[in-house]
Order: sequence, then structure tokens, then C-alpha cells
Amino acid sequence: MLDDDSRMSDPKILIADDNQQNCELLDAYLANEGYEIRMAYDGQETLEQVAEFQPDLLLLDIMMPKLSGYEVCQQLKHDESSKDIPILMVTALNEMGDMEKAVAAGCDDFLTKPVNGLELRTSVRLLLRMRHVTNQRDRLLQYIAEVEGQPQAAS
Repeated sequence: MLDDDSRMSDPKILIADDNQQNCELLDAYLANEGYEIRMAYDGQETLEQVAEFQPDLLLLDIMMPKLSGYEVCQQLKHDESSKDIPILMVTALNEMGDMEKAVAAGCDDFLTKPVNGLELRTSVRLLLRMRHVTNQRDRLLQYIAEVEGQPQAAS
């Protein structure tokens, strides 16, 4: 049976940036939006937090120690358990080549630093809505498959 999950409750956001002040700023911009927020400070920790926390959205810096944001993004998008998590790259890099590399790695959107709070909140809401619709679609497809797999009742 389908769950009535028509409203999003407490979406989970992971903020990944090696600069603690940047994490705190993004957290402050999103503080009154009703999100559950966690932070990671390097690429490896980001992968571990994604596996444990299972966020609905990842805000990801590109320039991080251990693994770059590009590498993290590629790994997450190639993993069946995390491939549908929207990734918003938040970076000081703003050259066209950097953006192309981010898109090629699988990011869903990007913002350049310094981040505008309104722009961030708008992008976050849009990506979370996209995630919610994707989840609803997946549940519906699973339900249809279950119904089609059941024997038909005699008339």
C-alpha cells in the first residue's frame, strides 16, 4: 500500500566544506527552514556521513582534503544507494571549466561563494522538492509492480 507522504517532514541536509565558518554560514542561512542538518569537513567524512545520515540533499564544496567534491560527487552518483541524492555544489571556483567538471561529476546545481542566502534557500527548496517527487515516483512504481504481481481475484 502507498504511504501518504505528500508533505516533506524534516528533510535532512548534509553540509560538506573543509572550512567550519562556511558550514556555519550555510547552516545559519537554513536555520529557520525546519531542516535536520549535519556537517562534514573533508571528502572521506562526507562519504561516511552520507552512508550513516542518508541526507535528502548534499551541499558540497569542491576544494576539500582527502577527496575533492568532484570525487565525492562521482562516487555518490555511481553508488545505487546514493545516486538519487541531489547534490548542490557550493564553491569559490567560478570558471566555466569548473562548472562543466561539476556537472560532469553529477552535481544537480551549483552556487558560487559568497553565497546569497535567498538564492541558497531557493535552490535547496527546489532540489528537495525534486527529491520528494522522485521518492513518490519510486514508491508508486513499486506499488504498481506489487499490484501487477498479485493474482487477479475471480469475478
